[in-house]
Amino acid sequence: MNKHKVDAVTVEIVGNLLLTIAEEIGISIIKSAYSSNIKERRDISAAVFDPEGNLVAQAEHVPMHLGSLLSIVKEVYNKYPPEAIQRGDMFIGNDPYNGGGTHLPDITIVAPVFAGERLIGWVANLAHHSDVGGKVPGSTSGDAVSIYQEGIKIPISKICRQDEVNEEIVDFIMTNSRIPEERYGDLHAQMASNRVGVRRLLEAYEQYGETLVLSMAQLQNYAERRLRAGIEKLQDGEYSFTDYMDDAGAASPDPIKLTVKITIQGDAMELDFAGSQPQVNGPINVTYNGLLATVFYSIKALIDPDIYSNAGIYRAFTIKAEPGLIINARNPAPVGARIDTCMRVSDVIFGAMAPLVPERAIAGCNSSCTTAVFSGYDPRDPDQFYVYLETIAGGSGASRRADGLNGVQVHLTNTSNLPIEALEMEFPLVIVREYSLIEDSGGPGEFRGGLGIRREFESRFDQVTFTGLGDRQKFLPWGLNGGGEGAGGVYQLKRADNSVERLPSKCTEIVLNRGDRIVIHTPGAGGYGNPADRDPSLVLKDVIEKKISIRQAKEKYGLQIIQTPQGYQIAQQ
Repeated sequence: MNKHKVDAVTVEIVGNLLLTIAEEIGISIIKSAYSSNIKERRDISAAVFDPEGNLVAQAEHVPMHLGSLLSIVKEVYNKYPPEAIQRGDMFIGNDPYNGGGTHLPDITIVAPVFAGERLIGWVANLAHHSDVGGKVPGSTSGDAVSIYQEGIKIPISKICRQDEVNEEIVDFIMTNSRIPEERYGDLHAQMASNRVGVRRLLEAYEQYGETLVLSMAQLQNYAERRLRAGIEKLQDGEYSFTDYMDDAGAASPDPIKLTVKITIQGDAMELDFAGSQPQVNGPINVTYNGLLATVFYSIKALIDPDIYSNAGIYRAFTIKAEPGLIINARNPAPVGARIDTCMRVSDVIFGAMAPLVPERAIAGCNSSCTTAVFSGYDPRDPDQFYVYLETIAGGSGASRRADGLNGVQVHLTNTSNLPIEALEMEFPLVIVREYSLIEDSGGPGEFRGGLGIRREFESRFDQVTFTGLGDRQKFLPWGLNGGGEGAGGVYQLKRADNSVERLPSKCTEIVLNRGDRIVIHTPGAGGYGNPADRDPSLVLKDVIEKKISIRQAKEKYGLQIIQTPQGYQIAQQ
C-alpha cells in the first residue's frame, strides 16, 4: 500500500466507522441532556474532523448545524497555537461572525484527540440551548435589529483544560440565561458526549493506526470526485429561480427577494445569489457559514444523497454572494431566525435545478421553521421561570412519484416534535387543546403536497408571553409541473372573551392571560403534476381520511364525491 494512499475498501470501512462515532456522540447528548429541546426534540448535531480541522463525518441530525461546525476547529487554531492545545482540552463557541455558530442559541464544543503526542483528529457536538439571554426568552426576537439583542456571544474559549472543567465559563453562561439549571445540565452533557467521541476515535486509531488519518483525507477526495461526477452528468447551462419571504419583522422590506443563478459547466457548479435582498433590520439574516451549509445540503440532496458529508463537497462548487446581502450578512446583523431564510434558499436551489434532476426535485415545501416560544412563571412556584421552545412541522413538497409527507420538518431542520405528554409535564404554563393535520393544506396535483399542522395552545395562567417566528404566510409553497400551491401558515390569538386577532409572522412577547389561546397553522406544501391526472381512488381516499374536503375534490380535481349511509363514494358522472 502506498504510504499516502489507502485502498478503497478500507476507506469505505473507515468512513462508516467515523460516521458511527459521530452518531454515538449525538446519541450520548440526547440520553444525558437536561432540557426537553435536546432530549426530546433532538436539536443537536455531532461530527468528526481530521487533524487540520476539516470535517470528515457528520451524523444525520440537523443539516443547518453544518454551518456551525464548518470552521470551529480552524477558529480554534486561529486563536490557540498548536503547543497550547493539549490532551483533555475542549473549546466552546457560538459567535456566528467568528466561526462558532450560525445563531447564538447553538453552542458548539470541540475536543482534540491525541494518541500519545500525535494529534489524530477532533470531535465536536452542537446543541441548541433554549435560552442564552438577550431581549426576550428563547433568545430570538422578531423585532431584533442587532445580534446583541439575541443573547450572549461566546468567543472561542477553553471550557476544559486537561480534563478539568473551567466552571467560571459555565457560570458565566448560566448567569446570562433565564434558566441556568438547563444550561448547566446541557453543557455538561455536551462535554460528556465529547469524551465518548474521544474514546471511540482513540479505539479506531489503535485498530487502524495512521491508516485512519490517511483515510480521512481520502474520504474528502472521494466526496469531491463523486459530486463532480454527478455534476458532469447534468446539462451545461444557466438555471435560475426566485422566491420571496414574507417579511423580516415590524421594520423591514416587504417582500424579501431570494434569487439564484446556477451555472453548470463540465464538472463544476457556480451558485450566484446576486439580486437577493440586502441584509435587514430583523432576525432573518444569514452568515456565510449558514449559506455554505444550505448549499451543501441542497446540492447533496439533489445530485447524490449518498455522498459522505465532509469538507470535500465544498471543492466542487463555488458561491458568489456579496457581503451585506441577507444571505451573507455583516456583523452585527441579527440572525436568530436565520433558519427560515436558509429554508427558502433551499427552495430556490431546488426550483432552479428541478429541470435538471426531475427524479429528485420536489415542489415547494413549508420551508418555515414555525416557532412558538412560551415563557413565564407558574404562580404556584414563583421562583421557577419556564421557557418552552417548539418548532412545529409542516408539509413536504410532492414529487413526480409520490405525495408529499404530512407534518414533517424539511430541508435544513430535522428535529422531532415535543410530545404533548412531555410538554404538559415539564412546562405547566400551557396545555394543548388541538394537534391535527389541516384539511386542504396540501397543494393539488397528480401527486398532492404534504399537509400542515394545526396546534392550539391554551394559557393556564396570567402573564404568560408568546413569541412566534414563521414565514410562508403570504408567499405560498409553489407547485411543480402544473401542481397547485400549498396553504400558508397562520398565527392567531383567541382571547378568553372569544375575540380573535391574526398575528404577524414575526410577533414578540404577546401577553396571554388565563384561558387565552394561540392557534398555529403551519404551511402545507406544493403539488406535482396536473390535478386532473390524479388517480380518482386516491382523491376518494384523501376525502375519507380528511386530507382534502369534498369541495376541493370537486374544484381542484373535478371529482364529485358524495356521502351516503355506506360512506363516501364517487358520484356517477
